[in-house]
Amino acid sequence: MTEKILILDFGSQYTQLIARAVREANVYCEIVPYHKHIDFDGSLKGVILSGSPFSVNEPNAPVVSVQDLNEQVPVLGICYGAQLTAKQFGGSVANSSKREYGRALLHKQQDDILLNDITEWSQVWMSHADTILELPRGFDVLATTENIPYAAFKKNGHTFPLYCLQFHPEVYHSVEGKKILHNFLVNVCHCSQGWTPAHFISDTVERLKKQIGRRKAVMALSGGVDSTVAATLINRAIGKKLFGIFVDNGVLRKNEFEEVLSNYKKIGLNVKGIDAKKIFYKKLKDKTDPEEKRKTIGKLFIKIFQDEAKKIEGVSMLGQGTIYPDVIESVSVHGPSVTIKSHHNVGGLPKKMHLELIEPLRYLFKDEVRRVGHELGIPDELLQRHPFPGPGLAIRILGEVTAEKVQLLQHADYLYTKALHDHNLYSTIWQAGAILLPVKTVGVMGDERTYEYTVALRAVTSIDGMTADWAHLPYDFLANVSNEIINNVKGINRVVYDISSKPPATIEWE
Repeated sequence: MTEKILILDFGSQYTQLIARAVREANVYCEIVPYHKHIDFDGSLKGVILSGSPFSVNEPNAPVVSVQDLNEQVPVLGICYGAQLTAKQFGGSVANSSKREYGRALLHKQQDDILLNDITEWSQVWMSHADTILELPRGFDVLATTENIPYAAFKKNGHTFPLYCLQFHPEVYHSVEGKKILHNFLVNVCHCSQGWTPAHFISDTVERLKKQIGRRKAVMALSGGVDSTVAATLINRAIGKKLFGIFVDNGVLRKNEFEEVLSNYKKIGLNVKGIDAKKIFYKKLKDKTDPEEKRKTIGKLFIKIFQDEAKKIEGVSMLGQGTIYPDVIESVSVHGPSVTIKSHHNVGGLPKKMHLELIEPLRYLFKDEVRRVGHELGIPDELLQRHPFPGPGLAIRILGEVTAEKVQLLQHADYLYTKALHDHNLYSTIWQAGAILLPVKTVGVMGDERTYEYTVALRAVTSIDGMTADWAHLPYDFLANVSNEIINNVKGINRVVYDISSKPPATIEWE
C-alpha cells in the first residue's frame, strides 16, 4: 500500500505548489476538497491544511474539525490552516490592520524537528489578511518574524503532532520552505520517501495488468508527452493488445507525422498512422471563426478515430493521457467545483463508444510525467517537446485554413524551432511557435516589390501555462530568425515578435 499525504484544499492559489513540493520529496500526495470524506487507512501518513482566500471569521468560511483530523494523523496547517487551528482551539484571530504580505525573516524561538537545519533569519513569504492575536492554551511558539509573533507554532501533549505556519513554505520566495515541508514529511510523519518514477512504473504496470486483463485497448496518440508516456505504460502492461491511432489532421508541424510514427516504432508501440489531411482541409474551407475551427477539427477527429477503432475487433477500453492538473477538484469562493480540461483528451469518446477509460497518468504533474518517461527510456525529443494545441496550426493561422497557408507556416515554424534548438534556447522556453497573420504587407526583395504575408513569432516562459511571460529572446537571435524566414519562405516578407504576457493575452492567438 503506497503511503500518502492528503492536502485539504480551502481554495488557495498555492495548493498545487504544496503538492509539487511533497512529490519532489518522493512522497505521494493527493489534493482533495476540504469537505471530502477521508479514509484513515494505514496508507495515510499525515494531512496538510492549505491556505485560502477566506478569513476564518467570515460566516461562509470553509471549516473542518482540526482536532478530529489530528486524533488520527499528524497535521500541518499553512496560513489559513494555521489560523483555523488557532481559532478552533480557543485562540484569538482577527482581521489585520494591514495586509501581511511579502518577504519576512524567520527568527527561531526553540529547537524543533520541524525547523531542523533551518538557518536563523531564513527568508519566508507571507500572504494573509488575518492575524493571530493570541495562541490557544497548550500551544508553543517555534518561530517569529519582525511583525508576526506566531509565525510557526505547535500543540503540545497530543496523540499526534500538530504544527502550524503563518507563512507559505511551498512558494519560491520561502528560501528554505521545502526543507520545512521535508522535515514535516520525514521527521514528523515518518514517510519513507519511496515514491520514485521507478516505483510508480512498477506499481502502475501491475495495476494496469489487473485492470485490463486480456482485453484490448485503443488510444489516440498525438506525439505529445502525456499521450506518449501513457501509451508506453499501457504497452508495458498489455503489449500489442494496445492499438494506437495517430491522425494527421493536416495542421501538424513540418514532418511531424513521419517523425512521430518513426519514434513510436523505435519505442515499440503498435501505432497506425492515418493521413487525413485532405478531409480536414475540405471541412475547414471558408471557416474563419476560431471556435468553429476548433469544433470542426475536434468533431472530425472523433469521427475518424471512431471509424478506425471500429475496425479493431473486440476493443473495450480507451487509453488517455489525462494528468493531475486536469482532474484536481478545486474549491472556488462559491463552493466546491470540479474542473476537468479536455482539450488534449478524446472528449466524448468514452461515452459515445461505451469504452472503459484507462488513465495511468491521472495523478501525475507534467514534470513527473517527463521523469517517468525518462525512466521508461522514451527519447528526449519526445519528452522535452513544447506543449502543442490539439487544433494544431489551425489556431495559429488566423482566418481560413488552406493547404498553402499550412505549408507556409510549417516552414516558418520549422526554421524558428530549429534556431531555438541551435542556440540552446528551446529548453528555456515553455512554448514557442509562429503565427500566420491574415494581412499582407509591402516589401522589397532585390529590385522587386513584394506583397506577402506577415508572421508573428511567439515564445513564453511559464511553470504550468496558467500564467506566462513573453520570453526575452536576444535581439541578434530574433534578427537572424527573421532573415532566415524571409529569405527561405517564399510568401512571407515580414516577421514581428509578440511581447504580450498572459494575462491579459493568451499564449495562443486563437
